[in-house]
Amino acid sequence: MYLSKEAKAEIFAKHGGEATNTGSAEGQVALFTTRIAHLTGHLKKNKKDFSTQLSLQKLVGKRRALLAYLYKKDINRYRAIIKALELRDIIK
Repeated sequence: MYLSKEAKAEIFAKHGGEATNTGSAEGQVALFTTRIAHLTGHLKKNKKDFSTQLSLQKLVGKRRALLAYLYKKDINRYRAIIKALELRDIIK
């Protein structure tokens, strides 16, 4: 994959608390955001890559579900991750 173990550990350390805390919702949202940005760049060059388009849609759905979970469980954590990753507030 395009992300090395060190890059993933850095993402989880920054957003998930520790580099080994790979299951935290904040860390997963940050990782999904990185992957979404990468796939979006790929699709700008390759407009007819429909399998990548499907993968991107699935990742966006997973990220949205995790954000909805955070919104429901702890609104402060939700607001913090939205602000840190500069995402739109999708849940109203």
